[in-house]
Amino acid sequence: MCGIAGLYSLKPDPELPALMRRMTDAIAHRGPDSDGLWQDPDHPGLVLGHRRLAIIDLSPLGAQPMASQSGRYWCVYNGEIYNYLEIEAELRALGHVFKGRSDTEVFLAALERWGLNVTAQKIIGMYAFIIWDRRDKVIHLMRDRLGKKPLYLGWAGSDLVMGSELKALRAHPRFDAAINQASLRLYMKYGFVPAPHTIYEQVWTLPPGARLSLPVESLKAGEDLSRRFERYWDLPRVAAQASAHRRTQGEAETIREFDHLLRLCVKERMISDVPLGAFLSGGIDSSTVVALMQAQSGVPVKTYAIGFDRPEFNEAPYAKDIARHLGTEHHEMILTDRDALEVVPLLPQMYDEPFADISQIPTYLVSKFARQHVTVALSGDGGDEMLGGYNRHTQVPKMWGAMRGMPKILRHALANLSELADRHQVPAMLGRTPAGQPLRKLAGVLRQSTPQEIYDYLISANPGGDALVLNGTTPTAPMNEASRQVEGLTLAEQLMLKDALSYLPDDILVKVDRAAMAVSLEARAPLLDKRIADFVWTLPADMKIRNGRGKWLLREVLKTYVPEAMFDRPKRGFAPPINDWLRGALKDWAGDLLGAERLSSEGLLDGAAVGILWQDHLSGRVNAGPQLWTILMFQAWLESQSKPREI
Repeated sequence: MCGIAGLYSLKPDPELPALMRRMTDAIAHRGPDSDGLWQDPDHPGLVLGHRRLAIIDLSPLGAQPMASQSGRYWCVYNGEIYNYLEIEAELRALGHVFKGRSDTEVFLAALERWGLNVTAQKIIGMYAFIIWDRRDKVIHLMRDRLGKKPLYLGWAGSDLVMGSELKALRAHPRFDAAINQASLRLYMKYGFVPAPHTIYEQVWTLPPGARLSLPVESLKAGEDLSRRFERYWDLPRVAAQASAHRRTQGEAETIREFDHLLRLCVKERMISDVPLGAFLSGGIDSSTVVALMQAQSGVPVKTYAIGFDRPEFNEAPYAKDIARHLGTEHHEMILTDRDALEVVPLLPQMYDEPFADISQIPTYLVSKFARQHVTVALSGDGGDEMLGGYNRHTQVPKMWGAMRGMPKILRHALANLSELADRHQVPAMLGRTPAGQPLRKLAGVLRQSTPQEIYDYLISANPGGDALVLNGTTPTAPMNEASRQVEGLTLAEQLMLKDALSYLPDDILVKVDRAAMAVSLEARAPLLDKRIADFVWTLPADMKIRNGRGKWLLREVLKTYVPEAMFDRPKRGFAPPINDWLRGALKDWAGDLLGAERLSSEGLLDGAAVGILWQDHLSGRVNAGPQLWTILMFQAWLESQSKPREI
């Protein structure tokens, strides 16, 4: 696991190596063990930089930038290729001799033997590559299929800049940092910026499963490079082809086959030359990963859980029970509100693009906790998107079934009644917490006209928040583009596909990558394996969701390792008392960021509308914590641009 950077100058100068050093220094937290830099002596406009977190082959033979045996290819690479031993064996049989044991060397040997097109189909893992083909003078960029590792690119004057985080690009002195108004609108609605957009003009995120090949002679400063993106693996195509050929084998055989596949994916991710452990929340996904780790380990697996002193979202006791049953070496830390609040000032620099998923706080805290003992941690990310684990996957089909026959005027009348009841705190009288805003959310659902609109409303951190941005227009979010839709899926499967296309890579995986890498921890997600994605899309729908419950197949596998009573409970998430925090401990901080004079001087957001929302929240008329958090994370990020802070 590492931080990578690349620079190609259309106007080379002697300062390029120093520039690259600035770029890699900005992401030193991703690779504290060593750094590397290489400038092509025959083409001095090309410079590659690397920060190393040594995981496999800790010797200098694993260092980057690394050249292929003939010297044709040079690359810097972030991530892990999990099937590299299999590819290495194939290359050895063809006569290749290796100097070291790193997967980077295997990748470069595969490039020389088969070329990028074939190699891209062979490798399985999480990765972001910057590759320089010295012979053909082409820069290649490639990102893993499901978007585990990030890769940004854009323009800094006449220089093409590339890197693992926007910090690296921003370190270039000619980086403009102009805010993209369309991207800001997307962020204000969803709470994240979906790929290929970024918060900056002339900067893009390479999408999951995409590659980019740039002959340097064809480069023109300022061109829209996103138009050259190509997909070497396309999830909608995978879903369409697989769902057209559903599995017909029996349940018992499917469970055995899935168990075998999961074991393989977990085993490959346990390969490490440094201490390794796992996150364990006590939920289905992380419990399955840990169970399969322990089943294949000769010693107790190190597991890590954090709990909170607020019982309504403390899952630590569940994790402890499962750890005890499996026999892991379990580590637990109980946190207070103060522990969580101390993370807030770190977030703008940790997530160097506006990002408003508040579970970023516990993700950072559990990563920091685990890093005290291990350098690699396995996680359960991906189970929800692969097998229907979110409430929306089970509830939206039910909602739409009840709504579709209602006249529009009746739906809107019911929505108005729900909002009225919410304002009068009927949920509290019914014994339900106002923080969840159940009636307000119901009102929003009732106003939607299609299942896709219901999904878009539910996935939005701040529904209608794009209207707060003063300029620009809101583009279609990538997961809603017509070209990304697939016929022949159930409604629940359509929603799962949408989640896998954007919410997973642009929210969940961004959250984990930045939080873990901020403390130099490698996070590996076995459930986000290409082979698992291929497998689950061939399943009949009722092997994903059955009797209104998601992840049926994963539950069946887990039952063979852990008693069902230990994990069969309602799904919980991190639900901090954000409404109380904003009226209490965070009130002054928030009030400063949301001040009318500040908003007016920035000229980006509708200060009057934000002010009304803030005052309504302070008065208790509404609980607008989630919406305000989205605005505050942008404001805090904007402030951090002129006041850099170390992670």
